[in-house]
Amino acid sequence: MTELFSFFKTTAFAHFHYTNAIMLAIGIFFIILGIVKKYEPLLLIPIGFGIILGNMPGTFGGVYDKGSVLSYIYFGVKTGIFPPLIFLGIGAMTDFSTLIANPKLILLGAAAQFGIFATFVGAVLLGFSLPEAGSIGIIGGADGPTSIFLSSQLAPHLLGPIAIAAYSYMALVPIIQPPIMRLLTTRREKVIQMKSPRIVSKKEKIIFPIVSFLITVSIAPRAVALLGMLFFGNLLKESGVTERLACVSRNTIIDVVTVLLGIAVGASTQASVFLTNKSLKIFVLGALSFCIATAAGVLFAKLMNLFLKQKINPLIGASGVSAVPDSARVVQNEGQRYNKKNYLLMHAMAPNVAGVIGSAVAAGVLWGILGK
Repeated sequence: MTELFSFFKTTAFAHFHYTNAIMLAIGIFFIILGIVKKYEPLLLIPIGFGIILGNMPGTFGGVYDKGSVLSYIYFGVKTGIFPPLIFLGIGAMTDFSTLIANPKLILLGAAAQFGIFATFVGAVLLGFSLPEAGSIGIIGGADGPTSIFLSSQLAPHLLGPIAIAAYSYMALVPIIQPPIMRLLTTRREKVIQMKSPRIVSKKEKIIFPIVSFLITVSIAPRAVALLGMLFFGNLLKESGVTERLACVSRNTIIDVVTVLLGIAVGASTQASVFLTNKSLKIFVLGALSFCIATAAGVLFAKLMNLFLKQKINPLIGASGVSAVPDSARVVQNEGQRYNKKNYLLMHAMAPNVAGVIGSAVAAGVLWGILGK
């Protein structure tokens, strides 16, 4: 009996706490969302399993255990190595043609970043420090890698809750955005059809990442890793002579990093770290930031129409959040809901990719102001 009791003390059952049950349930819920609802399965399934992995009681070898395998994987998260690699893959799979063809749509991507700064103010009012508020605010950009990158620099102790909130709301874009889009637009605005964008030359596509890098990094030097890898990946794609490198970037590299990042972020949400009042506030602020960003994009599109002869469909303003390409798909679905002949996907991709750039620039600005 003594030996059996000694064995029992080594099992997870002996160390089980109700908080472990809560976190395990959250992990299973993420996996269900990914498999059943197909909400960002490439993100939610690794994160969900990581939550389960990190919250099994009585185990050793987690992300916070020095020298463990998972701690070395988590090193890529807490030092900000993984996000630029993901941006490399995003750049290699992104077509900036519609943004180049209609550059004024970049304003919609910029308008959606209002959610970042509104959430920053809200976080300060709730008692977070300025660096913490900056890290929380970037959730409003709907960009998981950027949220991880900035929080790793400004508020590493909040990295887990911020990352989970960012990716959770990214996955829930098809649920969060449509009600706001319907509320803020009239039926007449919803059925506006936009002309097909002009054909963009290969030379323009090659020049764009170089010029954009120089401009954006001049504004936000601390975002050089994110913006540099984003535009470098796009240059690999558009140059036409480095297809092998572009293919590896948008497939192998981004897939491997997504798996490692998802597992590590999920495993970092141990109950003792995650189930706090601060985490709850972060989730509330994250939801608010998505709503504000969506509304700001739509309302700014309506404002632009007051000055444009050729009207734009205000629905595309919602894609200014950088949840690529889910937000653009939501716009397409909403547009076809009211007009079956309305094809807004390519137009929505312009503010969508502008939002990716905008959130990275915002992160660089916040880090420059609030960092050491």
